Amino acid sequence: MIDVETQIESVSRSVGTRVLDTGWARVVGLRQKFDVSVEELWELCTTAEKISRWFLPVSGNLRIGGRYQLEGNAGGRIEACKPPERFTATWEFGGEASWIEPKFGRAADAKSVLELKHIAHVDDDQWAEYGPGAVGIGWDMSLMGLASHIKSGESVNPESGAEWGASSEGRQFMKLSSDAWRAASVASGTEPNEADAAADRVIAVYTADS
Repeated sequence: MIDVETQIESVSRSVGTRVLDTGWARVVGLRQKFDVSVEELWELCTTAEKISRWFLPVSGNLRIGGRYQLEGNAGGRIEACKPPERFTATWEFGGEASWIEPKFGRAADAKSVLELKHIAHVDDDQWAEYGPGAVGIGWDMSLMGLASHIKSGESVNPESGAEWGASSEGRQFMKLSSDAWRAASVASGTEPNEADAAADRVIAVYTADS
C-alpha cells in the first residue's frame, strides 16, 4: 500500500447535481493522475483479468449492451463505450440502480488521468444522513487499490484488502477520506454543521466492524 495521506491528497473530489430523463440526481466525482499511459489505464479499468488485480473479480460480457458482475458487489449493464476515452454503465446494488461514468485522458504532468462520476437518485433525507461519503469513501478505497497496483505491479488480494481496511492505517485512510468528502460537500453548498454530522455518521458505518 502507498502512503494514505499522499493518496488522499492525490484525488480531487466534487459534489454536484444533474437532471436525467429519470429525474434529478446527485453526482459524486473523483479525479486522479497516474503514471501510466491512457491506453494502459483503460486496459486496467476495462479488462476483466486486469480489474481483478486491483479491484474485484468480475464476470460477464464487458462490451456495449453486455452485463457485468463484480464478485460480492455491484453489477450492471454497459451502456456506452468509446475506447480509450470513456464508458458508461449502470451500477446496481442492494436493489437500487445508479450510473458510473469513467473518463480517461492525458495530463500535462502525468501520463494519464482518470475522472470518475457516480450518479444516483438520492432523496434529501438519505443525503442529509450520510452525504457524499456514503459512496465516496468506497471509491477512494478503489482508487487506492488502483494506485497501489500501478506503483508496485502486484495484485491486490480482496482478502488482504479487507484486512487492511480493518487495520489502523485503513481506518486512518477512511477517516481522511470522510474528511475530504465533508470538505467537498461544504464546497458544494452544504452547511458546515450538516456536513460534519453526515461525515461522523458515515465514518461510523464504515468502521463499525473494523
